[in-house]
Amino acid sequence: MARRLVVAAAQMGPIQKAEGRDVAVDRMVRLMETAARRGAEVVVYPELALTTFFPRWYHENLAEADHWYEHALPSNETAPLFDAARRLGVAFHLGYAEKTPEGHRYNTAVFVHPTGEIVLKYRKVHLPGHAEFDPVRKVQHLEKRYFEPGDLGFPVVRAPVGSAGPVNLGMLICNDRRWPEAWRVLGLQQVELVMLGYNTPSLNMENRGFEAHHLRVAHSHLSIQAGCYQNACFGVGVAKAGSEDGHELFGHSIIVNPQGEIMAQATSWDDEVIIADCDLGMCELGRSTIFNFARHRRPEHYARITSQTGSEAPAVWTPKG
Repeated sequence: MARRLVVAAAQMGPIQKAEGRDVAVDRMVRLMETAARRGAEVVVYPELALTTFFPRWYHENLAEADHWYEHALPSNETAPLFDAARRLGVAFHLGYAEKTPEGHRYNTAVFVHPTGEIVLKYRKVHLPGHAEFDPVRKVQHLEKRYFEPGDLGFPVVRAPVGSAGPVNLGMLICNDRRWPEAWRVLGLQQVELVMLGYNTPSLNMENRGFEAHHLRVAHSHLSIQAGCYQNACFGVGVAKAGSEDGHELFGHSIIVNPQGEIMAQATSWDDEVIIADCDLGMCELGRSTIFNFARHRRPEHYARITSQTGSEAPAVWTPKG
């Protein structure tokens, strides 16, 4: 019997700094309702879906940023989203800023069952940007100031989802998609569906050379397509899009199959639902042939990946004559 799962990428247009969570949650509920009408069993929202991308704003005192974080889920503000999931019988992925009771701050995502139970939590590992105000940058990117690197690794859980039955679920967040090591750790756990939210600006603000607009999108898609192909899984990459507080986010949410093909793509910079009917049996081809890890991996030659952080120059060859 085919294991089919209908997934929806719920792209969100911009959330302005002045808008409250009630505005974002109301939009998210409407997106979930649209997805459910179209048959979706899983709805995936972007990274930091409840607020503007606040790491672009500098606070000297971290406590002044506390209002951007969720201290518990569900909260009074997010309860309507959980209620809608129960009413519609839909599971969902939510990206948000988390502050723990111990005071730790993470860029976090959860996968929520239609019962409202949190099935899986992931905390972003690969934090881009910088920790202190940079006067050279036109726009700050202070993720290293507002978040700690995730402490949960790259977990995968097998849980019942929709009509497909048990599904191997994993998550990444934004910059993680660019790191093949992250995808491989999920692949080594036989992940079948990777959910990934992002808030990526249309311009590279590092001021170290020009990166064309179209290449920003191409590199994002390339990372997700390669991750899905090389680990024989489906991927749902979901963006925030449009002009947020005057700063452009490029959108272009996609759903990708285990062959690395884009099955569906958003075409707007606004709230938009895209849908794909995923045959999870497609994961078996790559997993049993080209990417049969048990037969073909050679971890004894991969020591540099876990023993070394920065790159090192190779040995220099000189002619003997």
